Amino acid sequence: MKTVRMGAGSGYWGDLLEPAIDLAKRGELDYLGFDFLAELTMSLLQRAKRRNPDTGYIPDVVPWMRALLPITHGNGTRMVLNGGGTNCEAAAEAVLRVARDADLTQLRVAAISGDDLTSRIGEFRQAGVTLANMETGERSIDEIADRIVSAHAYIGSEGIVEALAGGAEVVIGGRLADSSVYVGPLMHEFGWSFEDADWNLLGAAITVAHVIECAGICCGGMSSQWKNVPEPWNMGFPIADFRQDGTAEISKLPDTGGLINQWTIKEHLLYETHNPADYRMPDGIADLTTTRLEETGPDRVRLWDMSGRERPDMLKVQIGYTDGWIAEARVLLPWPDTMAKADRCEEIIRKRLDIVGVTPRELRFDRVGVDALAGPLARRPRRDPEEIELRVTARVDSREEAAMVNREVTHVSTIGPVGTAFGPPVKPREVIALWPTLVPRDMVPVNVTFEEI
Repeated sequence: MKTVRMGAGSGYWGDLLEPAIDLAKRGELDYLGFDFLAELTMSLLQRAKRRNPDTGYIPDVVPWMRALLPITHGNGTRMVLNGGGTNCEAAAEAVLRVARDADLTQLRVAAISGDDLTSRIGEFRQAGVTLANMETGERSIDEIADRIVSAHAYIGSEGIVEALAGGAEVVIGGRLADSSVYVGPLMHEFGWSFEDADWNLLGAAITVAHVIECAGICCGGMSSQWKNVPEPWNMGFPIADFRQDGTAEISKLPDTGGLINQWTIKEHLLYETHNPADYRMPDGIADLTTTRLEETGPDRVRLWDMSGRERPDMLKVQIGYTDGWIAEARVLLPWPDTMAKADRCEEIIRKRLDIVGVTPRELRFDRVGVDALAGPLARRPRRDPEEIELRVTARVDSREEAAMVNREVTHVSTIGPVGTAFGPPVKPREVIALWPTLVPRDMVPVNVTFEEI
């Protein structure tokens, strides 16, 4: 029975590079996938592209391809990534430049576009699409229409399948859904289509893709098993051997750090999952609750009985819009009386903001090591900590107000308790808020272009 062997080369922008190189060299992979994106990434990249039209893709693409292409081009491993961000064509050109610099030939790269809806908001509104906020239920986007930075649909595997069928060795998309980076190769290799789909098989593909898409996280990263994880500094990234019958085995390379067992896999099945019985992706709806799994050896887990349902008619769109500014500064407080000093500094800063006329939308004081994580639920310590970092954050309407907040925090070093010092304030930054919504699938055409050397 045919088996497709896929490795995860990245789970986010800035991930480890060494495990991807190791997979490329020793993994005997058919495909190496890369997820580089997060919810806010597209807004950041859209801004970069506006400043320089030759940018807008994940900067990691260039060093990653420089390290990997000479290996994968030689052994036949194909790569699929969503690192194209908001400028997949420029990313494809960058990959070809890397290939030329490495004297590689007969390389075909595909760029997938269509997910960028930033300039089409008016078109959707005229067509009667409400673009209601999925989280708040607000039905009109008009209140933020003049502050939109980016709007990108999570698209599925159609473009990947077309690109692979067209002979692409490297496939670069923008806001490809994380799981589609792996579902697409499986659809291509097994000849699946959405027209006559076996939705249980697609549900299995989505489930396995969800397990491996964050790379090292299913191999003991971010795990409750962290005490038992060997050599996390030498983390191995996961490999999925997916069989045509919809069963799979997750493993990693020998002589790498990390840990794969039933618990690390179960943890990741639930990671970023609101309803495990209704895990909605552009390629289908996976029911993660039917999945059965067993440990078949050291760092090896088999999955079966995975299931799914027909893909949704609507695609999720993440709209990013500007929504104020953030000020952030630190006050450093020594023993004795650290808690009382922190309380007094908070009082001083609040009074100073009143005097200078700054009324933040939100104002937060975190006593790092005491209540920064638990907030008001944290209990005050029975004895004073040796030291406290009082982190002050404020959300305000303008850059000028953010700068004023930072300035007022510095004053406590001279008008506050003895021993008070301030750390360097963080440069004021604009807030990009998210407006999640839905659009009809048939209004988001996907386009694939090819370039080669």
